[in-house]
Amino acid sequence: MTALAVTNLDVFYGAAQALRGVSLSVETGKVCCLLGRNGVGKTTLLRTIIGQLKPRRGQVMLEGRDITGLKPFERAKSGIAYVPQGREIFPLLTVKENLETGFAHLPGTQRNLPPEIFELFPVLATMLGRRGGDLSGGQQQQLAIARALVMRPKVIVLDEPTEGIQPSIIKDIGRTIRFLRERGQMGILLVEQYFDFAHELADTIAVMTRGEIVVSGAAADLEAAAITRHLTI
Repeated sequence: MTALAVTNLDVFYGAAQALRGVSLSVETGKVCCLLGRNGVGKTTLLRTIIGQLKPRRGQVMLEGRDITGLKPFERAKSGIAYVPQGREIFPLLTVKENLETGFAHLPGTQRNLPPEIFELFPVLATMLGRRGGDLSGGQQQQLAIARALVMRPKVIVLDEPTEGIQPSIIKDIGRTIRFLRERGQMGILLVEQYFDFAHELADTIAVMTRGEIVVSGAAADLEAAAITRHLTI
């Protein structure tokens, strides 16, 4: 099943065009990696997917439903979870309170913390009473991903989750992404700059340059050189 599909997206900031006819899809139980250097439009695409930006042209579909006109909170309620670059956890709330912010769009019967998040990130279980701002950068990243999983999403969007993170936490994040893929209940859109991390996890890869998708396809079918030449200055 196609969890998320964007088709022919054109997005502008005033008179400047940021996205040009961008199309990609994310299958349920698969990882789509979006690669590209800084400033090529990756975050603009994510902001359009989650509803923070409106496209001038094109369409965003979630499991076959057109959500192009929905507001961000409506898209979250429909099943899109976003882990932003920089994590954006609430520093004055405890870990438990940060996790519970994921309850906002859930019915009362689902307002509980799934045990799997503590299996994936056991350090969080020992820090439930600590404030989010007191955690290390890697622990905050784990918290941000766990908060998204509390929402029971159909699609999880991860914006450069390895940025500024120590190698041991990067390995934990990789294991988490593999687990979510193998469980097969959601589509995963992973935005990265680092080819090796992305290529190990990806089922499909799309590469952006100057607001356009210039390479796309199954990861197994794409040559590394065809990808990395767009990632170097």
